[in-house]
Amino acid sequence: MSISPKVTPIYQTSVFTFEDLTALEAYFEQPGQSYLYSRNGNPNTDELAEEVNQLEKGNGAVATSSGMSAILTAVLVYCQSGDHVLCAEEIYGGSAALLSQELTRMGVQITFVPMAEMYDFNPYVQPNTKLILVETISNPMMTVLDLAQVANACQSNGIKLVVDNTFASPVITRPLELGADLVIHSVTKYLSGHSDVTAGVVIAKEAADAQRAKQIVVAWGLTLSPFESWLAARGLKTLKLRMRQHSENALALATFLRQHPKVSAVFYPGLPDHPQHDLAAAQGKGQFGGMLSFRIADDVETVNRFMRGLTHMPFAPSLAGVVSSVSYPLGTSHRALTPEQREKLGITVGLIRLSVGIEEPEELIADLEKALAAI
Repeated sequence: MSISPKVTPIYQTSVFTFEDLTALEAYFEQPGQSYLYSRNGNPNTDELAEEVNQLEKGNGAVATSSGMSAILTAVLVYCQSGDHVLCAEEIYGGSAALLSQELTRMGVQITFVPMAEMYDFNPYVQPNTKLILVETISNPMMTVLDLAQVANACQSNGIKLVVDNTFASPVITRPLELGADLVIHSVTKYLSGHSDVTAGVVIAKEAADAQRAKQIVVAWGLTLSPFESWLAARGLKTLKLRMRQHSENALALATFLRQHPKVSAVFYPGLPDHPQHDLAAAQGKGQFGGMLSFRIADDVETVNRFMRGLTHMPFAPSLAGVVSSVSYPLGTSHRALTPEQREKLGITVGLIRLSVGIEEPEELIADLEKALAAI
């Protein structure tokens, strides 16, 4: 009687063994048929990468140690010293810091493009411009870009398009189908979904780009561990169900906040008055994700009273878990930006980012109502 596991085992090993020299040589002659060293490859990391690759309809993927290492890998696939990168001005602060502080030290030039000019970025293009980096739904202002239009502009200029699809997930949007060349995810967020993993993934439209991404991950030591790969792959199994509930709950909370007298603005693509609502509905297959942000008074003590007034939504610097949480872009995700940059983007003292979980929406609304009453 043969016995097969229903769930892939955890290959918690740093190395794999060989019977003899012939078996070792076979590893090098037929890459991907066996394993040598977990930094080079492991069944768990490969399983995670391939599952996300299938979700994004790609032609190859590699799992990485974090979302930041996924962004670094994506840039290095196309860029070297002396090359130029265009990046959307409205983007995760950690991404902006990586580009402007670290990659510039390696000789990569960076230009940030205002969101209003994302569809006509020709004035920013240089002869050495290699790629443009954008987010499907921007962090933290929830701006939605027409990825097909950006991709067409990139192709006209011979520029590669890299899309951070973390906020949307492939359940809502698949950027490769809209013309992107590489897609990255912070698997830490929606793909894993349970706030217990730090991981990333890079998915490519072309198999050669996926292979180059894997070479970079192995050479730079950016490989994800087997256990975290296993946890993330487990989380993926409920992704579609979770995203549906995240989206439903977020719309309910955004609608409530929009009507509250102590809330001056709500940023959520699912609201009919959001500037890109129609685009988000079409590009997102009718779902809008679980992330929103809103403004209360620009006063530190007011924000503190609001945070303390919450019972069921912890104040945390990350997002996308099954448990709702609030974050503070000015002091966490976009802390690395200059005061001038934050002011230009609208990241003020009173801006709160809300990651909506999968709890009962009535409980979440009651919690928000109580916290708002405290201010």
